[in-house]
Amino acid sequence: MSQINSVTGRSASSAVKKLVFSAMGIALAMVTSYIKVWEMPMGGSVTLLSMLFICLIGNWFGVGYGLLTGVGYGFLQFIVDPYMMSIPQVLFDYPLAFGALGLSGLFKGRKYGLNVGYVVGVVGRFVFSTLSGVFFFAAYAPEGMNPWVYSSLYQGSYLGVEGIITLVIISIPPVAKALDTVKRQAI
Repeated sequence: MSQINSVTGRSASSAVKKLVFSAMGIALAMVTSYIKVWEMPMGGSVTLLSMLFICLIGNWFGVGYGLLTGVGYGFLQFIVDPYMMSIPQVLFDYPLAFGALGLSGLFKGRKYGLNVGYVVGVVGRFVFSTLSGVFFFAAYAPEGMNPWVYSSLYQGSYLGVEGIITLVIISIPPVAKALDTVKRQAI
């Protein structure tokens, strides 16, 4: 165990704690992904804060943990509710899109880091989802409509709504205080 500690520079209990919180984040994201406020006709939905739980891991433990947690969550989403046209489409829609939520870790430890990081994570997911829409689902764009515009509007409609709802909720003082309390226990 001391060899692991000397290589990683952390205690094993710290790594285990981060792993446990990451697993809890994935579990909470999965559960809340089934609480759909609004569902789009061809995939995507506004859920009850499901993206937040992945972004919290990035914000608490850094971009590496956030990306790994997001990628793991993306693979789990694919296993539970798969839609596959091709392997590249699966990569864009699942591990890359959900993994991008881990970019929230870029703002770890900064003032308003969770809020800014959450926005960056959601924008990252938007980018990969939009690219998937353009590359793999352009045929669904209305005739005469640019696939980039269609995909951006489609992805932005549900991701933007959930993003705004989540930002409002995490900005409510008691919620922000509760998240800060859990963060102190996590790190």
